[in-house]
Amino acid sequence: MPVFRGRRVWCGCFKDDEPPEICVVEGAFTLQTLTPTQPMPSVDELDTKFAELVEELDLTAPNKEAMLSLPAQKKWQIYCSRKLPLDANDGPDATTITQPPTAEHYIERLKELVVHVSLSPEDSPSHELSTRLDNHAAFVDALKTALRTSTHSFVLRFVELDGLPALLNLLLQLDIRVANSSLHTSLIGCIKALMNNSMGRAHVLAHPTAIDTIARSLAADNIRTKISALEILGAVCLVPGGHRKVLQAMLHFQEFATERTRFQSIVNDLDRSTYAYRDNVNLKTALMSFVNAVLNYGPGQENLEFRLHLRYEFLMLGIQPVIDKLRTHENETLDRHLDFFEMVRAEDEKEFARRFNEEHVDTKSAGSMFELLRRKLSHSPAYPHMLSLLQHMLLLPYTGHCTEHWLLIDRVVQQIVLQVESRPNSDLIADPDDPGKQLKLATESPVHDPDVAPLHIDVNKLVRLLVKEEQLTQARKRADELERENFEVQSRLAKKEQELDLRMQEKEDLETGLARMRERLEKESAQHSQAVQRAQTAEMRAEDLQHRLQSEQQERARLERLVTEGSIPDDQKVAGLTGCNGAVSPPPPPPPMLKAVPPPPPPMAPAMLPPPPPPCPGAPPPPPSMTPAMAPAPPKVELPKKNVPQPANPLKSFNWSKLPDAKLQGTVWSELDESKLYNNMELESIDKLFSAYQKNGVSATDGSYEDLRVTGKNKQKVLSVIDGRRAQNCTILLSKLKMSDMDISKAILSMDSNEQLALDMVEQLLKFTPSAEERALLDEHSEDIESLARADRFLYEISKIPHYEQRLKSLHYKKRFMLTVNDLIPRITSVMEASREVARSRRLRKLLELVLALGNYMNRGARGNASGFRLASLNRLADTKSSAAKGTTLLHYLVQVIEKKFKDLLKLEDDIPHVREASKVSLGEMDKDIQMLRTGLADVAREIEFHRSSGPAQQGDRFLPVMREFHASASVRFAELEDKFQDMKTRFDRAVRLFGEDGSVLQPDEFFGIFDSFLAAFAEARNDNESFRRRQEEEEKRAKQEAELKKRTIERKNKTGLMSSVARNLGLKSSSNGSANGSDPLAKSDNKGEFDDLISALRTGDVFGEDMAKFKRSRKARVSNGAAAGVGAGAGGGPGAGNAAAAGQTSPPRLQREESGRERERTVRRQ
Repeated sequence: MPVFRGRRVWCGCFKDDEPPEICVVEGAFTLQTLTPTQPMPSVDELDTKFAELVEELDLTAPNKEAMLSLPAQKKWQIYCSRKLPLDANDGPDATTITQPPTAEHYIERLKELVVHVSLSPEDSPSHELSTRLDNHAAFVDALKTALRTSTHSFVLRFVELDGLPALLNLLLQLDIRVANSSLHTSLIGCIKALMNNSMGRAHVLAHPTAIDTIARSLAADNIRTKISALEILGAVCLVPGGHRKVLQAMLHFQEFATERTRFQSIVNDLDRSTYAYRDNVNLKTALMSFVNAVLNYGPGQENLEFRLHLRYEFLMLGIQPVIDKLRTHENETLDRHLDFFEMVRAEDEKEFARRFNEEHVDTKSAGSMFELLRRKLSHSPAYPHMLSLLQHMLLLPYTGHCTEHWLLIDRVVQQIVLQVESRPNSDLIADPDDPGKQLKLATESPVHDPDVAPLHIDVNKLVRLLVKEEQLTQARKRADELERENFEVQSRLAKKEQELDLRMQEKEDLETGLARMRERLEKESAQHSQAVQRAQTAEMRAEDLQHRLQSEQQERARLERLVTEGSIPDDQKVAGLTGCNGAVSPPPPPPPMLKAVPPPPPPMAPAMLPPPPPPCPGAPPPPPSMTPAMAPAPPKVELPKKNVPQPANPLKSFNWSKLPDAKLQGTVWSELDESKLYNNMELESIDKLFSAYQKNGVSATDGSYEDLRVTGKNKQKVLSVIDGRRAQNCTILLSKLKMSDMDISKAILSMDSNEQLALDMVEQLLKFTPSAEERALLDEHSEDIESLARADRFLYEISKIPHYEQRLKSLHYKKRFMLTVNDLIPRITSVMEASREVARSRRLRKLLELVLALGNYMNRGARGNASGFRLASLNRLADTKSSAAKGTTLLHYLVQVIEKKFKDLLKLEDDIPHVREASKVSLGEMDKDIQMLRTGLADVAREIEFHRSSGPAQQGDRFLPVMREFHASASVRFAELEDKFQDMKTRFDRAVRLFGEDGSVLQPDEFFGIFDSFLAAFAEARNDNESFRRRQEEEEKRAKQEAELKKRTIERKNKTGLMSSVARNLGLKSSSNGSANGSDPLAKSDNKGEFDDLISALRTGDVFGEDMAKFKRSRKARVSNGAAAGVGAGAGGGPGAGNAAAAGQTSPPRLQREESGRERERTVRRQ
C-alpha cells in the first residue's frame, strides 16, 4: 500500500511536504475513445467472456462486483483492450507486437540454468563467468518482470508447471561464487514477485521447503540478496501460518550454517559493519524489522510468555549491547525499530513484574528470581513440589552429560509455559484444580510454531508403563538372549555346513587322486615288468654274443698265428680263411631299452683285412672277392667343363633346380651349348643390374666428380646374397635387439641363461632361420664374410650353431611354458569352483523350485505338469510380458516375489561367485593349449636325446644342462596340470549331468553363461522395480500435495474471516483471531503489489505504528497517575521513574533509553 503523503518530503527544493500541483494545458492534446474493431457479441456471451477476464485479474470481491456492474459497452472496450491483439493493418503506422514468452519457456530456461550453474566455475576464467552470470541474471530479471506484470493466468500457469520448484532448485544449486552474484538477488526477486499474487503466495507457503530455501540466502555476502531475504521472511511472519514456517526456516538455517544456536547470524550481522554507511543502515533496518516481526506476530501477538521466551533467546546472544551500538547511526527509520523493540520489552517486563506484585524482576540474577519464586509459592500446595524439584536438581551429576540434563529440564519447562497460548495467565491461576478447564484451554489453543509444540504427556499411560517397565525389561532381555542364541546356532550351523562341504570336497579330491595314483601305479608296474623282461632277454643275447665273439677272436688269433709263422696253407685253407672271414655276420644291435650296454664294435670290413700274401709263381690269380664293397663301380659320365666367363663382381643367385649330369643323356640339354651366346650378351649390364653388392653411399649421378672420387676411395662394398625383403626385415629385428651377432649366438648357445632375449624376440628369430639354399650361398662367400650385409653376417653366424632351429624352438617353448601354465590354472580353477558351487548351492535349488512352480502354474497341456526344465529357460523369463502392466515381465514378477517372500534368494550370487569367470572359459582352447604343451615337451625330449648322442658340445653350449633341468621340472608341472584338467572335466561333467543336461554338448562357457546371464538380468530387473517404486512414490506424493494445495486454495477462497492485525495497521487489519482461522488477509486485498506494500510498511516501521501509539498513551497515563499519587521510593519505581517517563515524552529516544536504564539500576539496588 502506498505510504501516506504527509509523512514524506516530496523534494528538497520545494520545501513542502505536498507534491507540486499538476497543471494541464488546454488544447495540448485530446483524449480519443478506443473503438473496438470487432462487433460486440450478445450480452450473455459478453458477460461470460468478461467474467473470465475479471477472474484473471485476481481482484477482490468488491472490485469484482464493481467491474461486473459496468455497462456492456464499457465491458466490451475493456475486453478488447486486454484480450484482442492489435490489428497490423489498421494503418500505415501500425506495428506488429510480438508475443511475450510463455510460462513453459521460462521454466525450460530455468531447468537449463540449473545445469549451467551446477558446473564447476573454477573451470572458467573470471571474466567469462561474470559475463555468463550477467546473461543469466538478465533472463531471471525478465521472469521477475513477467511475474509482476502478467495476468493472473500466467502466474497460475507458471505455478501449475512447477515453476516454483524450478526456482527453488536453482537456488539450491548455486555455487559459492554464483551465490554472491546478481543472479542470486534476481532469483529472490522472482520469489517476491510470485508472492505478490495470491495463488503464488499460497503455493510458496504450502511448499514444504520454500521458506527454508529462502532462509539459506541469509548466508550470502551480497547485501541486496540478504536484505531481500530478510524482507520476505519478515513479511511472511505477518501472514497467517507464516510465523511457524519462519521459525522452522531459522532452525533449518541453524543447521545449514552450523550455528551454535538459532538467530546467531542475525545478531552477528546486526553487530558487524562491513559495508558502506547506507548499505549498513539498510541491512540493519531489515534485520531489526525482522526481529520485531518475529517477536510481536504469530503467537507473540497475544502471548506474553512467548514474547519473553523468544526475546530471551535474542538477549542471550547479546542483542542489547548491539542495539546500544546501533544508536550511533542516528537514522530515523532504524531508530524507530530500535525504539519499538525497547518499548515492547519494557512493557513486557512491567507486565511480567505485575504478576508478582513487583515493580521489576531482575532476570539476570538467580538469587532474585529464586527469592521471588519462594515468596510466591511459600504458602501454596506447590511449595513441596518446588522443594522436591530443587532436591533432585542437587542430585544431578555435575560431570559427563551435565549440560544436556539441564538443557532437557529447560526445554520441558519452556514447553509447559508455552502450551498456554492465547490465554491470559489469570485464567490458569483462577482455578488450577479444574481439569475440565485445563483440557478445554489445551484443546482450544491453536499451535502454529515449533516453539509452542505440546508435549502430549499422558500421566496414566506413564504410570502403566512404569508398572510394566520391569516386565518389559525382562522380556526384552529374554528376547535378546533368544535372538543371540538363535544367531549363534545359525552361525554354528553355517560353519558346520561349510566344514561339511569342505570335507566332502576333500573326500572327492582324495578319491580322485587315489584312483589316479592307482591307475598310474598299475601302468608303471606293467612298464616295469616289460622292462625287466626286456632286460633279461638282452642279457641272454649279450651272453650269447659274448661267446660268439670269443670264439671268433680265438679263430682269428689262430689264423693270424699261422700266417705269422710262415706256413702257407693250401688253396682250400685260403679259401676257407676267406670264406670264414667273409661269412662272419655282424652281431645284432642291442635292444633299444638297454642304454647301459655298450654296442659291440663294428665287424671288420673285408677292405680292412690285411692284404693276402703274394701268390706263388705260376699260381693262378686269386678269385675276386664276393663282398659288395669289392664290386666294381659303374662307369661315371663326365661332361666337358663349360667355358663360362667370370663376372666382374659377385652376382645374385638364380634360384633354379639343377639337373644331375647322369640324367642329361638323351635329353634336350645334351644338345644345347650356351657358350657361344656369351659373345652376344651384354654381360656388363648384368653385372650392374644384379650385383650382389648393396648400394651404400651416394649414387653415381649425385654430387660432383670430386665427391665420387673421394667416395670411391672410402666406399666399402656390401654384399647380400639373400632376398632383399627378408634381409630388410632381419636388419630391423637386429636393430631392436641391440646385440651383436656374437652376443646373440652366445645367448642362443647358453639357452639365454642371462635372460637377454624376450619371448617376442625369440618368436621373431624363428622367422629368420637360414634355409639350406641360404646356407649354401653363405658358405660360398665365407671368405668375404666382412663384405656381407648385416643380415647376411647374422645368418652366417647362426648357421654355424648346430640344430639352430630346433634349439631356438626349445628356447621358445621354455620361455612360453610357464606363461601358458599360469594362464590355464585360473581357468581350470574357475570351472572347478563354479561346478562345485552350482552343484551345492541351496539357494540355486530353491530358485529353480520357485521357477518350476511358476511354470507349472502358468502352463497347461503338454507344457504343464513338468518335473524339470532346461536351464536355458531361465533366460526366457523376460520374454513373458505382462498384459496389464507395461514394461513388466515374468522376471520382474519373480524378483518381486523373491523380495517379499524369499529374501534369502537375493544372496544367490554370493553362492556362485565363480560363475562369471567360468562363463568365459572355452574347453576347446584349453584342449589346444594342453596339446601344445604335450607336443612341445616331447620335442624338447627328442632334442635333448639328440644333443646327448652327438658327442661333446662346443664351448659355451649349455643346452643339455639347462634343458635337462627344465624338462624335469616341466614334466612334473605338466603332469599336475594335466591331472587338474582331467579333474575339471570330471567335475564339470558331473555338474552338468546333475541338472539334466548333456555334458558332451554343453561347454563351460555355455553352461555357466546361462547362470551369468540370468544373474545380470535379475539385477537389472531389481533396478527396474526399484525405479518403478520410486517413480510411483513420487507420483503419489505429488498427487497428494496437489490435492492438499487445491483443498487449501478452495478453503481460502471460500472463507471470509476477519483481517489480521497487520492489515489493520495498513488500513487492511482485522481482529486478532485472523491468524487463527487460517484466512489470508492479503488474498482479499487489492489487485497486485500487496506483498510489496507489506514489506515496505515493515521496513519503515509503519506496521508497528498503532502499537507504538498505544504504548506511548499507556505510558503517559501511567506516568501521570504515578505523579499524582506520589509514588514513594519504597514502591520500587521511585519518583525518578515518573520523571523519567514524563521526560520520555519530550526527550530524544536515546535520552529516554538512558533514563530508563538508570531507573532499572536504582530499582535493583533498592531490592
